Amino acid sequence: MSLKTIAVCDESELQDGQMKQVDFEGEGKVLVYRLGDKVHATSAFCTHYGAPLAKGVLTADGRIVCPWHGACFRVCTGDIEDAPAPAAIHSFKAEVADGKINVTAELSHTLKNNMTRTPKLLSISATGAGAGKGVVIVGGGSATFHVIESLREHGYSGNITVLSKETHPPIDRTKLSKALITDSSKIEWRTAADLKIKYGTTLRTGVTVTSVDTSSKQVVFDGGKESISYETLILAMGGTPRRLPIDGSDLENVYTFRGIEDSKRVDGAAQEGKRMVVIGSSFISMELVAAIAKRKLASIDVIGMEEHPFQNVLGKEIGQSLQKYHESQGVKFHMKSQVEKIVPSDSNSSLAAGVIVNGQTLPADFVVMGVGVTPATEFLKQSGFQLEKDGGVKVDEYLKVQGHDNVYAIGDIAWYPQQRTGESRRIEHWNVAGNHGRAVGKTISGDPQPFVKVPIFWSAQGQQLRYCGLGAGYDDIIIRGNPDEMKFIAYYVNRGQVIAVASMQNDPVVSKASELLRLGLMPSPAELKEGKNILDIDISTGSTKARVESD
Repeated sequence: MSLKTIAVCDESELQDGQMKQVDFEGEGKVLVYRLGDKVHATSAFCTHYGAPLAKGVLTADGRIVCPWHGACFRVCTGDIEDAPAPAAIHSFKAEVADGKINVTAELSHTLKNNMTRTPKLLSISATGAGAGKGVVIVGGGSATFHVIESLREHGYSGNITVLSKETHPPIDRTKLSKALITDSSKIEWRTAADLKIKYGTTLRTGVTVTSVDTSSKQVVFDGGKESISYETLILAMGGTPRRLPIDGSDLENVYTFRGIEDSKRVDGAAQEGKRMVVIGSSFISMELVAAIAKRKLASIDVIGMEEHPFQNVLGKEIGQSLQKYHESQGVKFHMKSQVEKIVPSDSNSSLAAGVIVNGQTLPADFVVMGVGVTPATEFLKQSGFQLEKDGGVKVDEYLKVQGHDNVYAIGDIAWYPQQRTGESRRIEHWNVAGNHGRAVGKTISGDPQPFVKVPIFWSAQGQQLRYCGLGAGYDDIIIRGNPDEMKFIAYYVNRGQVIAVASMQNDPVVSKASELLRLGLMPSPAELKEGKNILDIDISTGSTKARVESD
């Protein structure tokens, strides 16, 4: 390794609470920060999708938040703070001398194609993995990947075994509905070889867990043919797509959408000149519609129960504007409607030919049913677990299942207490699952972490929609900008407090809002109505800490 020390900028260019992207040896980029009387330096791009961190949000307690999707890193170390960051960023030595800020770094670590670093524990030999019962994780999604990353980052040295129904390592599932990826290897967060060699993790794919015996600490799978002992069990099975209980829902070309095989089926069906009917106007459904609308289908019909898509979450005005956008792309909506049945083809009774809604038959070469998921917890019913009405698992603030020793439930299946209100909710979102995994990994590693993250999600709807929030339901919406132009900020108010924020083409507003909600510094609805801009609120200098501590 060849380290170089370079003066990257004048000390006067960086005041308390400021950051700046600077060149390093011409082709390299480094992000330098000043917090109080200390300077820090890290690599300059988010490890998630490569966003420039200089356009993100810096906080006085040493966090840098990506402007796009809420990934967060620790400024002084480069460590991951929040998902969806799949890897830490590099941290470099920074110091002031002769009025200059000097950064010492390996040039290759400052390049955009080498912006990540692996966890501190790098190999089976380093971790001692393979000895003892260790951690067993059931599931192979976002939560599982982030558990593994967090365990190794925070010093867990035991064995990790993953039992996954998937046939591949954990993937970036968010890209399936946005881009119809059909090759899992293109969106794997880590290869199976890397998980084994670098992370000391045994990945068992294509495995179906059938029961858990918490008294003997055994997980039984593959129809009772195999079992494995655990010291700590993490349940992260995710959800199973729902099918409406209507005639024709089981026809061959009626698809649900969750995994890589679903993506292959829809991709194969969504060819030029074909007719698609989408049942449900959820985020995943509408992401599929946005992706497929570019393919010159003969028709795309969307059936939804609300007056406008997204209305329950984003409100009528924004839902109406997003609907207008999709209509401009040739999509036809049938809202405030329920499907009566799916009718088979006259020539092949195993294939759907149309969907009957409001007495009208919508012709279809294929149908996508996007009507939500149910927690994939069937086997727990026979294993002595008490489930919620929807099949979810209730956990405490540490995501631990009460009444069962060393068992955690995370991701789509978990009913967990909400920050501020304490009420339990189950949130089906990629980022929540990832942050659940990170928190549990840290807890198991010896640093118990109550889960208090502000949920953030995003969606491709012509423009990138960002959203963060701390509760369900709202009684007022404050909108800045013009939703019809797909450029706006929306503040959602409940009982006199802003509980959520959505935006399009206004980064890093939602990243900033998530930090204001975390710190309890979100302005009042009255202040926002008077024109207060949340990007102007100081949360990056020492005065922020004083304000928080005085509250």
